[in-house]
Amino acid sequence: MSHSFSFNQTKRFALPRIVRLAAVAIAMVGFLPGCVDDDGNVSFPTAPSRIRVAQPGVSPEGVQYDEVNRRFLVSSRTRGRIGAVKDDSSYTVFADDPRLISTIGLNLDLSRNRLLAAVSDNGANTTRSTPATLRRLAGLAIFNSNNGSLTRYVDLGALRPNQNHFANDITVDLEGNAYVTDSSSPIIYKVDPQGNATVFLEDPQLSGGTGFGLNGIVFHPAGFLLVAKSNDGTLFKVPLNNPSGFTRVTSNQNLVGADGLLLLTPQTLLVVSGSQTSVFRLVSNDNWSSSYNSGTFATGPVSPTTITRRNLTDAYVLYPYQAASPFFEIVKARF
Repeated sequence: MSHSFSFNQTKRFALPRIVRLAAVAIAMVGFLPGCVDDDGNVSFPTAPSRIRVAQPGVSPEGVQYDEVNRRFLVSSRTRGRIGAVKDDSSYTVFADDPRLISTIGLNLDLSRNRLLAAVSDNGANTTRSTPATLRRLAGLAIFNSNNGSLTRYVDLGALRPNQNHFANDITVDLEGNAYVTDSSSPIIYKVDPQGNATVFLEDPQLSGGTGFGLNGIVFHPAGFLLVAKSNDGTLFKVPLNNPSGFTRVTSNQNLVGADGLLLLTPQTLLVVSGSQTSVFRLVSNDNWSSSYNSGTFATGPVSPTTITRRNLTDAYVLYPYQAASPFFEIVKARF
C-alpha cells in the first residue's frame, strides 16, 4: 500500500532519533499512513479530535486503531459484533458470529493479520445470552484483521469450569502468545499461536471479591505484563518467565476503577479509570517497580472504558455512554 499526502494538510513533529528511524522504516513499507522528510521528521494526516458515532445501543467496551485501513475497530457488550468506525463517523459491521455474546477487550495484532476479542456474558446481550453462558463464559475469538472472518474460537472458561468468568482484556507478546484477564476469577490465561490455552497465572491476590477484579493488561518489551485490578486500583507487574513472582507497582496515583491500559512508551503508561472519569499518565523510571502521575485527562461523566494508539504519539479514549444512548464517541486524549 502506498500513501501520498500534502505536507500542508498534515501535522509534523520531531521524534527522538531511534524512534524516527523506526518510523522511517515503517512508513516506507506502508504500515503507517505517514510521510518522512529529508531530516527524518514524520508527518501524519490531521486526525479528528472527536468522532461521534450515531449507533444506539452498541455499548462498545474495546477499541483498537487500524493504521493500515485507517479505521477504529470497536467491540460491543450488548450486541457482540465487532464494528469498524471511520473518521467520518460511519459505522459498519466488521465481524460477527453467534458465539460473540458480549465482546469486551480487543487486540489488533497486525504483524500476524489477527484481531483478538475477549468474549463474555454478563447478561447485557439479551438476544444471545443463555443460562449456560451467563457469568460462565470466557472466550477468545480470533479474526482475520483484513476481512473479519473468524479463524479460531478458544474456550477459556473450560479450564476452570466450576467458576464464574468474565474475559476482559488482551495483550500479545513478541512470540504471538495472547494473555487474557478474567474479571470474575483471579486468572490470567495464555493462548499460544496454535490456539492452545493454559492458565498462565492464578492467585487469590488477583481476585476482585464481589466486584470487578483484573481488567486492563499490556505487554512490556522488557519481558513482563502490566495488569490493572479495578476494584482496588492495584497495578501488577508479572514477569513472563516467572508469573508467580508478580509484584505490585507502587504509585502516588489512586487507580481505583482502572480499566483499559496503553503502553505509550516503555516508561509511560496510560490508565483509563471509568469510576474516576479520567485517564492518568503514569511514568516509571525504575522498570515499573514504582510509578508516578505525570498528567491527567478528565473525560467527564461518559463512562470511559479504554484507550488506543493512533499514529506514533496520539491516544484515543472510548466513551461508550450507556446502552440506551443514541451514540458513542472516540476522543483524542489531551494532557
